Amino acid sequence: MFGYIVVNESELKMREMEEYRSYYCGLCRELKQCYGRKGQLSLSYDLTFLIILLAGLYEPEEIIERQRCMVHPFRKHAVRKNALFSYTADMTILLSWYKCRDDIADEKSFVRVCYGKSLDKAVCKIKKQYTRQAEAVEKYIRELSELEKMNSYDIDSLSGCFGHLLEEIFVMKEDEWQMGLRRMGFYMGKFIYILDSYDDLKHDREKKCFNAFMNKEKTLGFDDYVKQLLVMAAAEFAKEFEKLPVLKNAGILRNIIYSGVWTRYEQVRMERNKEREQMNEKSI
Repeated sequence: MFGYIVVNESELKMREMEEYRSYYCGLCRELKQCYGRKGQLSLSYDLTFLIILLAGLYEPEEIIERQRCMVHPFRKHAVRKNALFSYTADMTILLSWYKCRDDIADEKSFVRVCYGKSLDKAVCKIKKQYTRQAEAVEKYIRELSELEKMNSYDIDSLSGCFGHLLEEIFVMKEDEWQMGLRRMGFYMGKFIYILDSYDDLKHDREKKCFNAFMNKEKTLGFDDYVKQLLVMAAAEFAKEFEKLPVLKNAGILRNIIYSGVWTRYEQVRMERNKEREQMNEKSI
């Protein structure tokens, strides 16, 4: 359910793209230093967005180093470090652990079982340090699972569970900015759940897994209905972002908020159109 909050590379300046990668690589390094190779496996674009947002809001002191790594062995690249990376890395691990549990429940994946167990010890420490976030994640994952087991197709309630989950993750500390961050996280969480459900329709149909849109997929205007849901959620998290006093990284963040989040949607829609055309050709 992650990987949708990305940049639109074609619309970023070269300098901004390098800055974005420095945060992505910084989070990757933090995960490795704190949790080893298994930590790096949980790296996501969505939490990269969060570290850029928090850095833009709180403007901590930063160190930029140039390093090589396994992914970039021949050329040094910028890697950023600040005091907020530790929180973001912990939230990355926490969400990855719960995602493993969700995947195991859906598909009984042996690989996910092993990976989830490898994170058990780390997650115990994170739960003690970030009780509010951990309790919220557990609560809303449980509520979401219960709704899905009931075969509820109430997309507002389903996406709202993931929205409430993410709003707690967005709030690193309860201060004057928490309400804006909460609302931004809530609507971004709804957006992610809706787009993930839309993206997974074919897979869930074939695997006979629950999907929030399974009962509407064949109705007239379905694709436009999904886009309207996404537009409403995106409008809300964009509105909340504009209320925050973010100057640093503002160009990168606006690229993601107004353009990047739609790149995966366009890919999914194109894939659905292609699938529909192939089915029509077979029926002729």
